[in-house]
Amino acid sequence: MARELDYELIKKTAEGYRKDMTAFLRAMIAIPSESAEEEGVIRRIKQEMEKLDFDEVQIDGLGNVIGFMGTGDKIMCLDGHIDTVGIGNRDNWTHDPYEGYETDDLIYGRGGSDQEGGLCASVYAAKMMKDLDLIPEGYKVMVSGDVMEEDCDGLCWQYIVNKDGIRPEFVISTEPTDGGIYRGHRGRMEIRVDVRGVSCHGSAPERGDNAIYKMADVVNDVRELNNNGYAESTQIKGLAKMLDPKFNPDHYEDARFLGRGSCTVSQIFYTSPSRCAVADSCAISIDRRMTAGETWEGCLEEVKNLPAVKKYGDDVKVTMYMYDRPAWTGEVYETECYFPTWINKESAPHVKALVDAHKALFGDKRIGCEASMDLRNRPLVDKWTFSTNCVAIQGRYGIPCVGFGPGAESQAHAPNEITYKDDLVTSAALYVAALNLYDGSAASDDDATEFRADLTDNDIK
Repeated sequence: MARELDYELIKKTAEGYRKDMTAFLRAMIAIPSESAEEEGVIRRIKQEMEKLDFDEVQIDGLGNVIGFMGTGDKIMCLDGHIDTVGIGNRDNWTHDPYEGYETDDLIYGRGGSDQEGGLCASVYAAKMMKDLDLIPEGYKVMVSGDVMEEDCDGLCWQYIVNKDGIRPEFVISTEPTDGGIYRGHRGRMEIRVDVRGVSCHGSAPERGDNAIYKMADVVNDVRELNNNGYAESTQIKGLAKMLDPKFNPDHYEDARFLGRGSCTVSQIFYTSPSRCAVADSCAISIDRRMTAGETWEGCLEEVKNLPAVKKYGDDVKVTMYMYDRPAWTGEVYETECYFPTWINKESAPHVKALVDAHKALFGDKRIGCEASMDLRNRPLVDKWTFSTNCVAIQGRYGIPCVGFGPGAESQAHAPNEITYKDDLVTSAALYVAALNLYDGSAASDDDATEFRADLTDNDIK
């Protein structure tokens, strides 16, 4: 499907939309759009797509906005979530996070890097492809603006695949990549541990069974699971063991690329009749990051086998969280809080399409405005530290996925968030070229590796 491209024309056309993209991104930033509260920005995106003469625009039952350019039977997709986290402590922001501001180089405001900027560049890339007659024959280009990613990454794509019945051949995730091309990232899951106790009057604690004290032992074991080494004599072998071929013979090289798994206690809850009583229950949340070779089943068993968990027997329950928050449309799509690891070979056709496009347009090193370059002295092809919708796109469904997006990873969830105008232009141009260089006929089952255990959506209870 690859074709001869006029790269200078593509760059010139993208540059011509710099002001339009800046105005569109600032309009999105101005509309608060935290997870499950995205209606205003979704309708603003739909308006922009219609203004730019998309061939089809729809809002699905979960509230995702989906636009198409072209009329082919096969689909290539530019994906971006448009929900944001909150602003946190307003005193940490030097300017209004929604009004924002712009300079010659940057745009300030919540959601600029994470990740409404990626959606902005995607919408205009699709417009460019139509204007330049660069929609590949037999294809249509899909731009998806997704909801609820910050709450439950990949939920939107479970809905798109299972309810909307849309399954693209190839997806570019437009999450921020600091000018790099990303071929994978660790997965994650959310684990809950509940401990049961017996309350009594605090003046005689020996009459009861303090759930907080029992949980303290569990918490210490969770910390050791993250921090320990994995010598033979170590009772709780640390998660770094998955970097060793002895413990992870099939996937240790991928694990070394993605980084070791980790776990941390992220929340704690308790019940007690009063401040003058022994606590009768305690629960914690564990944020578990999963590297290559780890599965949700193995991660649950690891916690169930901690010495403190086994010590307290039936008084401890280890489960995976479920997510069932209603979308802004009122739709509830329940799913387990499991987000699979995914990775591609650098030689995979969908990765190679972006690399070839970048080399043709900009060279073989990361680029950006001067203010962004202190974080870009890294390999062009790399991986994300955080998690994205690719956990579902490729992790669950095996749809080839690769990342390139405007903005900086370090700006995600941070106060005084900024993104860069140059990145909007660069990304739009690269999307146009990469979608035209992609050769799906060269795809192979060896290009990507799956690490999940067998599962069907919503079957983990």
